Parts: sequence; C-alpha cells; structure tokens
Amino acid sequence: MTPCPYVPHSAEETAAMLEAVGVDDVTELFDVPDPVRFEGDLDIDARSEPEIRTEIDALLSRNDDLTEFLGRGHYDHYVPSVVDRISARSEFLTSYTQYQPEVAQGFLQALFEYQSMLVELTGLPVANASMYDAATALGEAALFASRVRETSGSTVLVPEYVRDERVSVLENYGAGADITVERVPSAKGTVDTSALMGAANEDTLAVYAENPTTRGTIEPDLDAIGDVAHDNDALFVLGSDPVALSLLERPSDVGADVVVGDASVLGMPTSYGMGLGMFATREDFLRQVPGRLVGASEDVAGFRAFTLTLQTREQHIRRERATSNICTNQAWVALRTAMHVAALGPEGLLETANRMVSLASDVAERLDEIIGVRAPVDDRHHFREFVAHTDQPARAIVDDLAAQGFAIHAVGEHEVQVCVTETNEGSIDDFIAAFREVAQ
Repeated sequence: MTPCPYVPHSAEETAAMLEAVGVDDVTELFDVPDPVRFEGDLDIDARSEPEIRTEIDALLSRNDDLTEFLGRGHYDHYVPSVVDRISARSEFLTSYTQYQPEVAQGFLQALFEYQSMLVELTGLPVANASMYDAATALGEAALFASRVRETSGSTVLVPEYVRDERVSVLENYGAGADITVERVPSAKGTVDTSALMGAANEDTLAVYAENPTTRGTIEPDLDAIGDVAHDNDALFVLGSDPVALSLLERPSDVGADVVVGDASVLGMPTSYGMGLGMFATREDFLRQVPGRLVGASEDVAGFRAFTLTLQTREQHIRRERATSNICTNQAWVALRTAMHVAALGPEGLLETANRMVSLASDVAERLDEIIGVRAPVDDRHHFREFVAHTDQPARAIVDDLAAQGFAIHAVGEHEVQVCVTETNEGSIDDFIAAFREVAQ
C-alpha cells in the first residue's frame, strides 16, 4: 500500500516496474548528455521549513510598500472572495486542459459561459476560450487578418499611443508572415482620423484602435476608424476590456471585425505580466479563429454536453494547417474571469464601469487645482486613468511620490499618468496631498 497519497508508488511497486522494463535503477531511464550533466555538490545547506519561511519573509520585506495608482493596460479591481474559493477547487485547479470532455464537463461549461459573456459584451457572435494576453491576442489578430483578407496587404496601422511593448509583440508575431507595423499619429489622446485616412491604402491589412486607449481616453470616432479600414478592404481590430465594454458602445455596433484585449481585469489581481487575452470576431471567420472554442451539443442520451469544437493549434489536430502555434491558453484565468463577471452580474458590472468614469474625472479635477499641474491633458472623456501635465519634470514627480508611498507612471518629460479604481479609492485624499507637496 502506498504510505502517502502524495507519493504515487511504494518502493516495492517501483522495484517491480523497473524489473518489468529490465533496468536496475530509475536513473537508467533518463539519457542526460554529459555536457549538461551535473554530478557535483550544489552547496546548499539543508534548512527547516520555518527557517526557509523566515528567509523568504525577510527577502520580500525589501520590496517597496507603495500604494499604486498605476494603469496603462494593467488594472486592479477588487476580486470577490468567492472567486478564490471556487476556482481553487481541485477539479478546476488541476485541470490542465479539456481534451476529455467526459471528465471535464464542469470546466468546459465554465469556459462556454466565459465565451458567452464576451459575445454579449462585444456583440460579435464568436469568442474563443482565451489567449495568452492582450499583446499576443493583437499579434494573433494580425495573422488572422492575413488569412481572411480577400486582397493582398501586409501593413497593420497602429496608433502612436499604443504601448511600445505591445507593438513589439505585434511586430514579432508579424515578422514570420512579412507583416509590417506602421504608427499613426494621435490627436488629443485618440486616433487622428485625418492622418489615418492618409496612411491607409490598398496595402493596409488591418487597422487597430483602442477604447479606452492606453492613455485612458474614450475614442469618439470609432465609426470613422472602421470606415477607413473597410474602405481599404482591411479589418478593423478594436482593443478593450470587459469592464469598459459593459458601458461603452458595443464593438459590433461600430463595425469592429475583431475585438482583442485583456479580460483578466476581472478575476485576477494586477500581476504586470500574466494576463488573459480575449479574442472575438464575426461568424464568417469562424474557421480561422486561433486557439480553442468550446461548444454545446447533446450526448447520446439527449442531455446537453460540452466539448472542444475547434482546436486549431499546430501540435494537435491541424498540424501544418494550424491557424496558431499557441500551445495552451489561460483556461483557469478565464474561469476566474467568468466567475467574477457572474458574481457582479450585469448591474454590478455596469456600476463598476460607471465608477471608473467618475473616479478618473474627480481625481483629475482635484489635481488640476494644484499649482503647476494641468489635468487631464487630453480633452476627452476618460476611463480609469488620465495623463496630467506637470511643470516639474515628470521623473522627479514620480520619484518624490514614491518616497511618500505612491506609484504613478511617467509618460513624458512633463507628463504623468494616474489610474484610479475601487482598490486605491480610499487613498485618494492622501495621494492628492502628497502630489500637492511634490508639485511645488
């Protein structure tokens, strides 16, 4: 009998298996080349669990304890405790993927609900079971456009306000398909539609815009941007997130062909790295959607059943005909996002979104009252965040605020960006006071 449930085989069982395959020791089963084989001493002293915990606590205590007013693609919303509780159940937490629908019905249903939520928010009829993050979803959208566009074209037009890191990922994805990226000027923190019209031509593969933008501005000319794309036979790709989508115009209503973005604004704390890429599109393009799609059907007994109806990755069914080389997806994160959306419900989600508008407006108005500060810089409506001009150098403002326990972004020589959500709302008064002090 196995002595412990966490030890898969007893010594007797291991010996019997080794004898069956004709080897004397487990190490004979592994062929480790000599150049990478290490047989020395790691020189790491053995320590008890309390000693390790003490050392780790001491290491983590060296981190700065800052109240973050950071944004620019990474947003912190309060995650209800029910999300942690339910998503930590073993049938969810240990389910790597859902190739065997007969044993993964619960997880498949949750992913189906996640897709359904994105369909409702975007107005587009097809949403996949998630991508890595917003940047890779954008990269996949460019490759997707190259497959579905009927005429030739190889240029993706991207507003200059999009973060360089996201554009770098897009360029990396497009390099293998000879796709190039061209920046389009911005005006008042949103797309300069006149410049976009001048840049778009028969070589335009896709036009990308965000709503809200990286600077927190609301794009007022989405219809015009979509028209420019479609007039040049290109796809209109729109970046957003589930909270914003609950309040803003539905992408389908402004002509978007593809919606990408980071859905982990719900369900996950801010990690400034890992995310949850969402991808939704029109039904005409269903067979070209990257990743996986969960569908609802019926089993032989007539009961509703769920399964992976589309699996387009290269190492699986499609091989060289794959639409994407994504090796896995963020299924567990998508599960948490679906749980968070369900916990909020339509009214709670809309209430959160409205709060993101009023908080940004209120904080910008209070900062604008400080001598040496002008907020917001962009004459637009804002969502969660905004850019402010400071007479003092932005880097000095950021450093001085950090010394007082607050973190914000420097986005120019005299421009800083501030993001407000319900998680840092309680620190607004102290933040304003600190900003007033450092801005003098």
